Amino acid sequence: MINNTLSSYTASTPSIDTEFNLADTGHQGIGQLESTLSFSASLPLSISARQSWLVFAAAVFLVSVPVFVEAPIVRSLPTLSLALTAFWLWLSFSLMSRSATYVWGDLLLGFSWSWLAGAIYWGWLRWEPLWHLPVESIGLPFACWCLAKNWGKVGSWFYLGSLLGTVLTDVYFYLADLMPYWRQIMRVDADGAPQILQNALMQVQTPWGQSWAIILALVLSTVGILALGRNQRHWYAFGGAVLSTILVDSLFLLAAIAA
Repeated sequence: MINNTLSSYTASTPSIDTEFNLADTGHQGIGQLESTLSFSASLPLSISARQSWLVFAAAVFLVSVPVFVEAPIVRSLPTLSLALTAFWLWLSFSLMSRSATYVWGDLLLGFSWSWLAGAIYWGWLRWEPLWHLPVESIGLPFACWCLAKNWGKVGSWFYLGSLLGTVLTDVYFYLADLMPYWRQIMRVDADGAPQILQNALMQVQTPWGQSWAIILALVLSTVGILALGRNQRHWYAFGGAVLSTILVDSLFLLAAIAA
């Protein structure tokens, strides 16, 4: 009888060990599952952050395009520059038709309005600076409509950032009394441009001109950096457009110094 009892106890012991092993295995499996879920959750965040910075870089590039690419085209072939707006619109809607490239089409849609404004102004109205801001604002109603519909946010905010940079640059031209030089340089040939740029540079280097340059640069920097703190793609597009205004204006200043 005792032997039978011991035999039954011995036979039941492995089942207890098996239960503990299964419990340990279960805990390990849960730990591995939690690690996998944590990694899977962090992966989309890293991809999203990377894409946001790519949007920022693209916004900086697209603000520079009208200045350094469109300007030479529009002076000699204004009609072609204007017609290219249709191509940018077609390309933007084509990219937006696919989810993988939607954000780039969205950004390009906002760029199309900047290109259209540049083609009109620099092609036919560049001799009068008073027309600059009204023409640059040509896409403002459409951008506001898109934001009201919660559609095309990346491109709309890019356009608004680019427009803000243009507004503050023009405000500086008014404050520093640079508008006469603007009119002059649009009417002279290449040989007379360096002297006008030198005269304009002397105006910028006055205490009044330097003070306002610092103030407006601080405003642009603050707005751009605050936008990047929002951690959303459309704000990165806005911040990139605003901050790149400082870069473009600095390049113009260097060109005036080198003239």
